[in-house]
Amino acid sequence: MRKLAALLLILTCTLYTNSWAQDTLPKFSVVTKGNKKAIISWVNNYPIVTQISIQRSKDSLKGFVTIMSMADPTVPQNGFVDSKAPDMNQFYRIFVVKNNGQFLFTQSKRPFFDTVKVAEKQQPENARRVVISEGVSEKQAEEIKEKLQPTTTTTTTTPPPVVVKPPEPEKFYFVKKRDTLVATINAKDLKKFRDSMVTKTKDTMAFVGLDTIVLKPFVPKEVYKPSKFVYTEKDGNVTINLPTASLHKYNIKFFDMQGIPQFDIDEIKESPLLIDKVNFLRSGWYKFELYEDGKLKEKHRFFIPKE
Repeated sequence: MRKLAALLLILTCTLYTNSWAQDTLPKFSVVTKGNKKAIISWVNNYPIVTQISIQRSKDSLKGFVTIMSMADPTVPQNGFVDSKAPDMNQFYRIFVVKNNGQFLFTQSKRPFFDTVKVAEKQQPENARRVVISEGVSEKQAEEIKEKLQPTTTTTTTTPPPVVVKPPEPEKFYFVKKRDTLVATINAKDLKKFRDSMVTKTKDTMAFVGLDTIVLKPFVPKEVYKPSKFVYTEKDGNVTINLPTASLHKYNIKFFDMQGIPQFDIDEIKESPLLIDKVNFLRSGWYKFELYEDGKLKEKHRFFIPKE
C-alpha cells in the first residue's frame, strides 16, 4: 500500500511540474487567467535565430497578423503578454527565422485557463491529489474538486497552498516614424534611447499609446541669403560685383533651376557689371557658377521678379 501511494505521489508531482514548464520551440504554451490577457511563452534551443515573431488570428489556419517581434530573439526563455486581444478565442502561432534563411511556423493554439495554480506542501500519504488538464474551464475545475471532496470529516490539517506565479514578460515599446516601424526597445532601454536622441539630434518623440512612440524629425527652415558677388537690384536687374576683377580672370555661367544652361560670360573685365533682366526671358529663380582663374569660386542663386 505504501509503495502504491509513493508511486501515485511521484506521478502527480511529475504531471504538476510539466503543467508549469515552458515548451521548447517549435512547441510553446499559451495560457490565460481569465482576465482577457493571453500569456505566450517558450524556450529557445536553436543555436542561432534572427527573428522570432508572435502572430494572432481568429482562424487556426489563415488570417494571421504579427503582433510582436522580439527585440532579442536569442534569449533562451522569453514570452509576451497580449493585452489587446479582442477575446480569449483567438489562435496564436510563432514565426521563427534561422540564420541560414530557413523559417518555420509553429502549430496554432488557443489559450487555456491556468487552473494548476498551487503546489501543496507535505500532505498526508493517503491524501487525494487532483491535476486538471488543459482545456478545462475554471467552473468545470471547481465542480470536479467539489465532487472529489471526502464526505467524512477528518482531523488532518493541510498546510496553506503556495501560490506559484509565472514571471512577467518584459515590456516593449514600438518606435515609429510616421507609419513605419523603425525599432522595438524594451522598457529598461527607453531612457538611454531618449537621452541619446536629445543629445545627438534635434528630433522629438511623443507617446501615442501605452506602448507606441512616434518620432518627429526636425525640419529646419530654409533661410535665403543673397550672394555678395551676384545679386538682384530693386529694379530686377542683376549686378556682378567683383572688387578684384583687375587681378584675376573671372567667368560666370547661368542656369535655370532644372540645370539647363542659359548663357555664359567668358571674361568679366570690369566691376560692377550690370546685366539687364531681359536676358533671363522670364521671372523666377536662376542659378549661377562663378569661376576665378578657372576654379569654382561660388555656386548660388538669385531671383528675377515680375515686371
